[in-house]
Amino acid sequence: MHQLPETGYVRLSQIVGNPKVKPPIPPIIPVSKSTWWQGVKDGRFPQSVKLGPRTTAWRIEDIRTLIENMNKGGK
Repeated sequence: MHQLPETGYVRLSQIVGNPKVKPPIPPIIPVSKSTWWQGVKDGRFPQSVKLGPRTTAWRIEDIRTLIENMNKGGK
C-alpha cells in the first residue's frame, strides 16, 4: 500500500496516477479519471472537497476507508 499521511488531502492525479510526469506518479486506485468521476457520482468513491475555485481534493481518511473496504471485498 502507498505511504499515505495520516491526515490531509490528495488530488486526483495522486489517486489515479499519472505516468506522463517526471517522476511518474503511481496510482493508489488504478482506474481512469472518467471511471473515478463516475464512481464519485454513483457513490462508489468518496465525494470530493473544494479547496479553492480550481482545486478539488479528497480527504485521505476517505481514501484509506475506500482502500480498506476494497481489500475486504466490500463496497
